[in-house]
Amino acid sequence: MLNLRPIVSLALLALTAFSLAQKKESETVVHPVGFSLRQFAAPPDYNWRGSDDRRLSGIVWYPADVSLGEEKEQYIGPPDSPLSYAGPAAREATLAPSFARFPLIALSHGTGGSAMQMAWLGTYLAARGYIVVAVNHPGNNAVTGYTTQGFIEGWERARDISIAITDLLADSRFGSKIDPDRVGAAGFSYGGYTMIELAGATTDWNRILTWCNQQQKGGCDPPEMPNLMEKFKAIKQQPDVQQALQHAGDSYRDARIRAVFAIAPAVARAFTRESLQRITLPVEIVAGDDDHIAPPTENAEFFASNIPGAKLTILPGGIGHYTFLDVGTEAGKKQFPQLFVDNPGVNREAVHNQVGQMAAEFFDKELVPVKKKR
Repeated sequence: MLNLRPIVSLALLALTAFSLAQKKESETVVHPVGFSLRQFAAPPDYNWRGSDDRRLSGIVWYPADVSLGEEKEQYIGPPDSPLSYAGPAAREATLAPSFARFPLIALSHGTGGSAMQMAWLGTYLAARGYIVVAVNHPGNNAVTGYTTQGFIEGWERARDISIAITDLLADSRFGSKIDPDRVGAAGFSYGGYTMIELAGATTDWNRILTWCNQQQKGGCDPPEMPNLMEKFKAIKQQPDVQQALQHAGDSYRDARIRAVFAIAPAVARAFTRESLQRITLPVEIVAGDDDHIAPPTENAEFFASNIPGAKLTILPGGIGHYTFLDVGTEAGKKQFPQLFVDNPGVNREAVHNQVGQMAAEFFDKELVPVKKKR
């Protein structure tokens, strides 16, 4: 006689797992999202990296207390022909009520990007109970413009993030609503490099120069700043540049940050194995399998193999570097196909949701209240 007991047991186990997954999903509170444009207070010795715009600006996304319909679709680019979609949010909405203070996540954009290009992740995390702050890195953002220093002096980006955290913790509106013991950070591309600095690794400038000198012409020139190394040679003797270079190897570890999430991280050549091996923070890394801007074998995999305990996920299916930018509009896809058109079969919005969930689960695990952390 056929023994059905193992089959029934397996069916019950599957049903139980499915029920638990549904219960977890149903118990996740998804908030409406509010946003506030910000300017952060830069200290007197701040390095503006050659930028004429002396504002350290950014944006805050947060769980909001709004009624249905108050969230509006946000776009990036000219109002009459926007280039990308930044998700629904309500400007200056009331912060959602909470019995506990919210954790804080700081975001760092990629080379030549902007804070708003991290909206897909910022709004996802804000909807799930995080206050999220993103900053426009001076001289390296599409809002206030590009400078050679802004592309060269990447180590200063970590300081931008630390300033934004300090500013928000002291803010009259948000400060009292943030748990200062539950701070994390996430970044894309050059912002992924920024995460590694915030975690405690230090930049080796000579290592970068050596690598660049070994490359063919253009090997160290990002698309947003052609002939970068030639432009650097023209200004490298300037006193402000020389002063900045003296601090390239400083530590920019921010002790308030308890965990970092790096998306398609770049510039791995800036770090030695020994420097990465000194990192003690939880680090999670995700990259696409078809990334030709920051190839995973040279970047994400190098980071993961040398940072103790780091978790690495390589997403399959032809996911490229710019898949981690906001979703492009039809105008954006037409004008900038290299940024907004993905490989056949890649659903950018689905990738964003997947990575957003990964980030939320990572921070949920690592940023539990200090007294309760295992």
